[in-house]
Amino acid sequence: QVQLVESGGGLVQPGGSLRLSCAASGSIFSLNFMGWYRQAPGKQRELVAGITSVGTTNYADSVKGRFTISRDNAKNTSYLQMNSLKPEDTAVYFCNADVRRCSMSGCTDYRYWGQGTQVTVSS
Repeated sequence: QVQLVESGGGLVQPGGSLRLSCAASGSIFSLNFMGWYRQAPGKQRELVAGITSVGTTNYADSVKGRFTISRDNAKNTSYLQMNSLKPEDTAVYFCNADVRRCSMSGCTDYRYWGQGTQVTVSS
């Protein structure tokens, strides 16, 4: 099995910064796309940022220039550096990863999700 564990959420004042981490562990042959999503109360989950295995990134327009996604392939971990936070960034943040798992019978790709971490931006 594979687990994604997020950390780094919390309460921060507007204009502040937080760094989220997402560590993948378990039966992993390779990690492909890794992403961060968020869901605010009463809203749909939305993609915040994503990064491919070779480092290509994409961001939601609302976070461009403020958030940076990165990954450490040796640690199977992705990071989301969030700067200049705004109250509208308040949400539960989820990470996900596309994982290739292999056995004697072959390889299969799966998508896993973390449990979510709360980010609250408030004065």
